Amino acid sequence: MSDPYLVTNQPPPLTGYDVFGSDLALVEGVRRHEAGWAVEALTSLGERAGTGEAQEWGRLANEYPPQLRTLDRYGNRLDEVEFHPSWHRLMEVAVGNGLHASPWVDPRPGAHVARAAGFSVWSQVEGGHGCPISMTHAAVPALRADKALYDEWVPRLTSYVYDFGLRPPASKAGCLAGMGMTEKQGGSDVRTNTTVARPTSDGTYLLTGHKWFTSAPMCDMFLVLAQAPEGLTCFVVPRVLPDGSRNPFRIQRLKDKLGNRSNASSEPEFVDTVGWRLGDEGRGVRTIIEMVMMTRLDCVIGSTSLMRACVSQATHHARHRQAFGGYLVDKPLMRNVLADLALESEAATALMVRLAAAVDCIDDPNEQAFKRIALAVGKYWISKRGPSVAAEALECLGGNGYVEDFPMARLYREAPLNSIWEGSGNVNALDVLRALGREPSAWEAFRTEVAAARGADRRLDAACDALDAPVADGSDVEVRARRLVEQMALVLQGSLLVRFAPPAVADAFCASRLGGDWGAAFGTLPASADTQAIVERATPKVG
Repeated sequence: MSDPYLVTNQPPPLTGYDVFGSDLALVEGVRRHEAGWAVEALTSLGERAGTGEAQEWGRLANEYPPQLRTLDRYGNRLDEVEFHPSWHRLMEVAVGNGLHASPWVDPRPGAHVARAAGFSVWSQVEGGHGCPISMTHAAVPALRADKALYDEWVPRLTSYVYDFGLRPPASKAGCLAGMGMTEKQGGSDVRTNTTVARPTSDGTYLLTGHKWFTSAPMCDMFLVLAQAPEGLTCFVVPRVLPDGSRNPFRIQRLKDKLGNRSNASSEPEFVDTVGWRLGDEGRGVRTIIEMVMMTRLDCVIGSTSLMRACVSQATHHARHRQAFGGYLVDKPLMRNVLADLALESEAATALMVRLAAAVDCIDDPNEQAFKRIALAVGKYWISKRGPSVAAEALECLGGNGYVEDFPMARLYREAPLNSIWEGSGNVNALDVLRALGREPSAWEAFRTEVAAARGADRRLDAACDALDAPVADGSDVEVRARRLVEQMALVLQGSLLVRFAPPAVADAFCASRLGGDWGAAFGTLPASADTQAIVERATPKVG
């Protein structure tokens, strides 16, 4: 008699593999954009990300979300957040590998590409802890607005030591940064902020107001927007003051979020909270814009990472699961679905790496003009694709995908986040319109980039030419903004794939996304697509 409890035909967990090395599109992008020197370190990080231990850290950090401790037993204000030990292990690896600071510590060619690859690899373990890592990385360029503050804080923020806890910053081995921008009455419209900053005789300011969405409140300092006498201004607000006393930072509650549950997102109230002005009064948005640009890039990286994790789970499952007389991966319709998802992931990866390469080229005006428009295009499109990819990949696992025992449920809940943070889809689409209207060099740089593939694929050529008229037409442009930005993203991705991806990938992308031979759902690639080659390229290599 057979054992009724014997488990068969269940795919093994996706562990024991190199997350970096299995992502061929990422490996190729790293080498292509002058970051080949980082391959050894990225391989080590990828191998660690693929361990069962690291994946368990990610599970536990979400299973046991952070807890707010407002008061101590005697009623004294604490305003501290407690995290599960697994959160701290994730943070230690991220900080220890410089994912929060490496381009500022070692700004060699390809530094931002290498950091983007590492951030993408380690984020596949767990997405939530990437928030303070991203904000710390992005705070450094904003701090350049004041030499004294830069000299004080940047050595702390670029330390590779994770030193958790609220203590005087000067006494810590390393610090982390956050930001407090949005308020409940305005959200992305930060110019409507009502938090007030009153100057004092010693050169500091006292801030009073309420912030609506301030993540990672246990960071050591925050860049905060508040209304000074001359208008909206940026301030450096530490949690602990130089004399060791707590700066008033009253955490009203932690957000009960759909996903991203390992990361504490809070509503702090400032009551005569001490801040140091960063940049000129009334220039707060301009001061903090470099931070926003960097965190937008990290939204692109985060969504790309999530899509790659989804594709890895789906292809691994299909490779091991049998149904209807064979393995799922050998079924033509399932292979069409998997290949379609893999195309989306590879296109996102190519664009993510290209954007990071533009950030590296700080002294190249053409690259900076390209970044100005392409970053908003990429942020809009790639973060939009994440939820669709997650939903379809989840379906590939069937019922297993829909239960919390498997990682797909967490990936699905995490997927919408990056489309909301650092400017929603509409905010980024409007940012593209502003670049088109005010900075002709941005459009020229974009056009030059996509034209680099001219003549290689007629469908790409036609799609590229078709952009000129809607860009030049100023009528109803805001109504058409999403459609325009979507087409710009697809043309840019198509150009990158035609130049750098294998023919099977480039041809299927151009046929479906640019040539119109595609349905309204994944799994509708044309019969001519080499789905087997695409899926084999995307499937993680275990063992």
